[in-house]
This record gives sequence, C-alpha cells and structure tokens, in this order.
Amino acid sequence: MPQSERHALVLGGGTMGVGIIAMFLGGGWKVDVVSRSASTRDGLPAATSRALQAMAKPDDVSGLATYATLEEAPWSKIDIAVETVTEDLALKQKIFADMEKLSRPGVPLTSNSSSFPISEIGKGLSSQDRMMGLHFFMPAHLIPLVEVVRSVHTDVGLAEKVGAIMSALGKRPVQVKKDVIGFLGNRIQGALMREALWLIEEGVASPEDIDATVRLSFGFRYAAAGPITQKEHSGWDTTCAVAKTIWPDLSNADGPPPVLQRNVDQGRIGFKTKGGFFDWDDASIAKERARYERALSKCLEIFREEGIL
Repeated sequence: MPQSERHALVLGGGTMGVGIIAMFLGGGWKVDVVSRSASTRDGLPAATSRALQAMAKPDDVSGLATYATLEEAPWSKIDIAVETVTEDLALKQKIFADMEKLSRPGVPLTSNSSSFPISEIGKGLSSQDRMMGLHFFMPAHLIPLVEVVRSVHTDVGLAEKVGAIMSALGKRPVQVKKDVIGFLGNRIQGALMREALWLIEEGVASPEDIDATVRLSFGFRYAAAGPITQKEHSGWDTTCAVAKTIWPDLSNADGPPPVLQRNVDQGRIGFKTKGGFFDWDDASIAKERARYERALSKCLEIFREEGIL
C-alpha cells in the first residue's frame, strides 16, 4: 500500500502529539487526530507546519484531519494508533478499551506513555497481543530514536512490523523486550538526573556547571558513540576499577531531592512558568528553543552521514 494511502491515528495534539503527527505527514501518511480541545484542533495545522519546517520537509498539512471524539475518526482506514494523552493511567486504560472496540482486528494500538507499562494500560483487554509502547523523545519530530516496548502479551512479529514502519519514517527504533518501568532511555536518563540533582542539592556544583560538565565531556562523546561503544574505546578494565570506588558513593535516593521538590512547589517548572533552575522570559525562551533545535539538526546531519538513520 502506498504511504499516501496509509492512515495513522494520533490521540492528543499536545507537544508530543504534534511531533508525531509531523513525522507521519512528513513520511507521506494521512493523519487523523483526536483531541477534545477545540483550541488544540484549531492550532494543529500551524503547529504541525512549524514542525515540518524544522524537519526540512514540505509544510503540507493537507493530509491532516481532526476530530473531537474517538468515535468520529475513520477507523475503517486506520493502520496504526498512537495515544499521547497526559500521564493518567485510568484515562489511558479507558482509551485503550475504546480503541479496541473501534479499530479493525490486528491494527497496532500503541501508547507514548513515558512511565506506565503497556501491560498495565492494556490490563484485562482481549487483544493485548497488538498493544505496545511506542515511546518518542521530545521533540518527537527531531529526536530520531523511538522505543517499541513489548509486554509479555505483545506479538513479537507485530512489534517488529511497527519498528519497520518507524524505520521507513526515518526513525531508529529499538525493541524493548521487557515491559520495565521507564523502558530504556528514561531509566538511563533517570540515573543521570538523580545524581545531577543530588550534586546541586549538596552544593557540589551549580546547575550551570552541571550542564557544562555533561554537554562538554561525556555527553559530547555520546553524539559519537553510546556508553557501551565508548568504553570499548577506553577499556572496560578502567570502568570496572572506577565502579568499585565511585559507585558506592552515588546517590541511591528513592524520590525527588528537596531542591527539585521546592522548585515544583513554588511553580518553577521551566519554560511553562518562565522559571526553573534558571529564569526565562519570552525572548530568552524563543532564543533557547531555536538554539536547541539548531543543535539537534546538526547532530542529525552527522547521523545521516554515518548512515545510522
């Protein structure tokens, strides 16, 4: 079937949803979007157009259609569904129960949840073999990796088919073979963030110097090689020796440190409130977003030159 005849349903038109919509449209798919918010539906064409421009794709949104409810969507045409609503387990469970009834048999039903296992989202449903996590990273239209997360019920062949769809759309899928909380990226990222916030909490370094240390040392290397390959370069004997000295002293906190909780309690949550660990205004937010997307685009150029995308 030609790409232009394939339909993806995206449930939710927020920041993540827009990036996923742009990915499908940029790959020639038709995209049907369900959002209860009229203002979100009205703003989707412009937001998606901007994302397509950032991807260096034609900003043609003629293949985009929007609906207020799941029932209105053209389910007879849908080839894959991606849920991107807020992290509310009960809501996601209700949506998956509804999608199971509305969709054609065998159509993959996927969730972009960053925390809930797909086995919990689909719990008790009769077709869990076609349900899987499909976890993108923000901004979804630029970050190349996507995690395809299986539960014990997920059909392996169907998960690999979804991975092949992602590859055809320019993504690099990874198959997460066990339905662990946080999957791959958020578990690894979470370990780093726990230690970074502990170092700020303990007054070891400023937020600015934490950022500089990650970006300009080992983070700089990670654009060239992942942590496993990088240690193939440097030698696992050193890593083994360092682990015996450093790892016992690392933070093993089982929740957010006070410095983070205070910021959240005070409404300092980043761009949304124009303050987090740093202060922001409209101009500085726009400048930072532009710089961020420009840097990501440069990395994508390198990855494409290497043929890994």
